[in-house]
Amino acid sequence: MKHKIRTEIVINASKEKVWNILADLENYAVWNPFIVQSEGQLQAGTKLKNTLQNGAKTIVFTPKVLSVIPNQYFDWLGSLWIKGLFDGHHYFEIEEISPNQINLIHGENFSGLLSSLILKQIGNDTRNNFVKMNQALKTRAEQP
Repeated sequence: MKHKIRTEIVINASKEKVWNILADLENYAVWNPFIVQSEGQLQAGTKLKNTLQNGAKTIVFTPKVLSVIPNQYFDWLGSLWIKGLFDGHHYFEIEEISPNQINLIHGENFSGLLSSLILKQIGNDTRNNFVKMNQALKTRAEQP
């Protein structure tokens, strides 16, 4: 059974500016309240090391980057403990509205044996963290 979280936000900045912020994993600690640290190369087939902040807890996971289309899209697949228990396909999609305005679609599709149980516990917090990250990205991208 699959479960989805999907968020959207309009950002008054070019797709290139938003992409440059999202793709600059090393600087997530500077602006990102949800993924507070990210290490690795944003390149298909590589593994990242992401640290999430959820309330007072931090969680480290190592997702595999699936695809990267500059200025448009990237995604990764992460698993909790072993593949098939609780897997998350996380994605960022940039849709250009005009040269200086985009719609960011930020979401995750969850699957696995424990997905229903875990999402009952963390689903609302996870959605709220996506929204916080989106808002922080908007604030950073809209700065002159």
